[in-house]
Amino acid sequence: MPRIRQQNVMAAQWAPNGGALGAPDLTSPDNQVFGENVFSPAIQRQRLPKDVFRRLQQTLARGDALDTSLADAVALAMKEWALENGATHYTHWFQPLTGSTAEKHDSFYAPTGEGSALAEFSGKELIQGEPDASSFPTGGIRATFEARGYTAWDPTSPAFILENPNGALLCIPTAFASWTGEALDHKIPLLRSMDALSKAAINALKLFGNMTASRVFTTVGPEQEYFLIDEQYYFERPDLVTTGRTLFGAKPPKGHELDDHYFGSIPERILAYMLETERELARLGVPVKTRHNEVAPNQYELAPVFENSNVGSDHQQLTMQVMQNVARRYGLMCLLHEKPFAGVNGSGKHNNWSMSTDDGENLLEPGDTPHENLQFLFFCAAVMQAVNKHQGLLRASIASPGQDHRLGANEAPPAIISIFLGAELENVFEAIERGEAGESTPESFLGLGTPVLPPLPMHGGDRNRTSPFAFTGNKFEFRALGSSMSLSLPNTVLNTIVAESIDYLAEELENALQGGAELEEALRPILQRSYADNKQIVFGGDNYSEEWYAEAEERGLLNLRATPEALPYIVADDTVSLFSNYGVLSQRELESRYEVSLEQYGTKINIESETAAAIAKTMLLPSAARHLALLREAGLSELAVESDDLIKELVSAIRALESANLEENQPHDDVLKHAEYVRDEVVPAMGAVREAADRLEKVVADDLWPLPKYSEILFIK
Repeated sequence: MPRIRQQNVMAAQWAPNGGALGAPDLTSPDNQVFGENVFSPAIQRQRLPKDVFRRLQQTLARGDALDTSLADAVALAMKEWALENGATHYTHWFQPLTGSTAEKHDSFYAPTGEGSALAEFSGKELIQGEPDASSFPTGGIRATFEARGYTAWDPTSPAFILENPNGALLCIPTAFASWTGEALDHKIPLLRSMDALSKAAINALKLFGNMTASRVFTTVGPEQEYFLIDEQYYFERPDLVTTGRTLFGAKPPKGHELDDHYFGSIPERILAYMLETERELARLGVPVKTRHNEVAPNQYELAPVFENSNVGSDHQQLTMQVMQNVARRYGLMCLLHEKPFAGVNGSGKHNNWSMSTDDGENLLEPGDTPHENLQFLFFCAAVMQAVNKHQGLLRASIASPGQDHRLGANEAPPAIISIFLGAELENVFEAIERGEAGESTPESFLGLGTPVLPPLPMHGGDRNRTSPFAFTGNKFEFRALGSSMSLSLPNTVLNTIVAESIDYLAEELENALQGGAELEEALRPILQRSYADNKQIVFGGDNYSEEWYAEAEERGLLNLRATPEALPYIVADDTVSLFSNYGVLSQRELESRYEVSLEQYGTKINIESETAAAIAKTMLLPSAARHLALLREAGLSELAVESDDLIKELVSAIRALESANLEENQPHDDVLKHAEYVRDEVVPAMGAVREAADRLEKVVADDLWPLPKYSEILFIK
C-alpha cells in the first residue's frame, strides 16, 4: 500500500478515547453549565456587598463612568472566585490591531518574605495594567522605544476563566491605549461608536414620544463558518501551517457540486467535537444556538444568539480561540482562513446587526404593518442612507488578503455593497417615494399539499443569500465579513455611519415638528427624499450575475475588488470628518489603522509568496523531476514530453515569482504603492506558479507527490 494511502487510513481512524462527555441529565441543576466560568452579574450578586453590586449594575446600565471606589471590592470578590476555580494567574485580555487577542499573565501570588506566598489582587491592578506590548502594530502612534501602553478594565464585558489541564487563568477584558490616550485596539473605538449611536438614537426616539429609553444598544449575532481537517494533513502541508491556506492543490473530481454536504448529517467525530466546543463556550457564557454542515466538504457553521456589540465581539474572539483549541483534542485542525482551498467555497462570518433600547424595544422590528410603523421606517431609512453614503468605508472595514480570494466568487457577496430589503419592505418605500399611503401584505399561509403537514405562515418577502447587506426580519445581516475577522471594526463603522444618518434625519424631523406639523405629516416627505436619494443602494436580484456588475456601475456604486483599492476610504476626508465629529477615532488613529492594514496586506502576501516559491522549488519540482525520470526510463516518451513541458513552465513561473519577491524590485517609500505592487505583481506571479503546479499534480505519480491532495484532506472526516 502506498505511503499516502496508509496516511489516509490512519487519518480516518477515530473513536471516543475514554474522556467523552457522555449525555448528562440536563434537568439536574448540577449539569447546567452555562456561564459557570464567568464572573457574571449572578456571581457578582452572590459575592459583592449589596451596595457595591447595586452601584456597579446601575453604572453599567446607564453607561456612566466607573466609580473607582468600587474597584477594590470588585477585585477582592473576583480574586476569591478565581482562586476557588483554580486560577493562579490573571491577564488583561485585549485586542490589538493584529485582529487577534493578546494576553500577559501575572500571578496572584507574591512572596511574603517568610517563606510563603500570599494571594493579592487590588482594584488598581483590576482597573489598569501596563503590558508594554510595544511590538504590536500601531501605524506610527507609538515607536518601539516608547514602550508605555495601558490596558483599562472594561466592566461591561464580564471576566472569565480559561481552563487548562494544568491550571486556570482569569481573563479580564480590557481596552488597550497608548501613553497619550490614543486607541491601540479595536475595543475602544467600538465602545465609542456604541455611545455615539446611542446618543443619536435616544434623541431621535424622543421625537417619536419615547421618553423612557435611556440607552440604545447595537446588537450582533455572528454566524461563524469554518473548516475541520485531520491534523495529520495539516502538518504535512507547510502552506497551511505558515499561511492558513493551501497555496497549491488541484480541484478534486468531486467538490460540492452534488449539494450533498449542506445541512447533511454531521459525522460522528465532527459532532463530538461540536458538542464539546459548545459545552466549553456555554461555560464561558457564549450563547451558542446553531450548528450545521455548510456547502463545502468538511465545512461547518456555528452561530450564537444576539448580544450587545461589545460583548458579542469579545465572545466572537473567544469562540474562534475555543474552536481551534478543542479541535486538537479530536485530532482535527480548525481552519478560519477565508479561502483555505482554491476552487472550493470559502468561509465568511455573517454579522447580524440591530438596535435595541434598554427597555427591550428592537428599533428595526417592522411589526405586522410596517407601512404604518413610522419609527421603524425612520430607522430603516437611516441605515439605507448610511450604507449608501459610506459604501466605500463599509467595504474597507472588511478588507483583507483572504477576502480578496473570496468576495464575488459566487460563494460570497460581491465587493459591491448593496442592500436587500425584501419585496414587502421595498414596496413600502417605493410607495412612500411616490407619495402614496402604501400597504403591507396581509399574512398568508403556505399550503404543503397534504393535511398531515401544517400550513406555514409566509413572510412578506423571501431572503437573498447573494446580498452583502440584507434586511432579514428585524435586523440587517452584513454578510460580507471574513471568517477570521474580528467583528469590531465593521461594527464600529456601521454604528458610526448610522449615528450620523440618524442625526441628519432627526434634525430634519425636529425642524418640521417645530413648524407645527404632525409626526406623520412631518416624516413622510423626509422618508420620501431620503429613499429617492439613496435607493440606488437597494437591489433585490442576483448579486452574482454579470448583469448586476454592469447595472451597479450605471448606478454609481463602488466595486472595490481588492484590499488596496478599498483601504484608502479609511482615511478619506468624509471618514476623517465623520469619526472626528463623533469622537470615535481621531485622524491620527484612522491613519494608524490605514497604515497597519496596508502593511499587514503586504506582509501576509509576502509570507504566502515566499512559502509558495519554497514549496514549489524544494518539494514539487523534485517530485516532478523524479516522475519525469521514471517516464524516460520506461520509454514513455510522449508522456515524458508532456511532463517536461509542465516542469519547464513551473521553473519559469518560480523564477518570475522569486524576482517579484526581491526586495530591490519592490517600492518601499509608500505603503499604498507597495500594496499595489504586491497586488499587481506578486499575486499574479504566485497564481502562475500554482497553475503550473496544479497541472503537474494531475500527472505526477501519486506516491511521488509530496503534498496531501484535496481529495484526501476534504473527504476524510
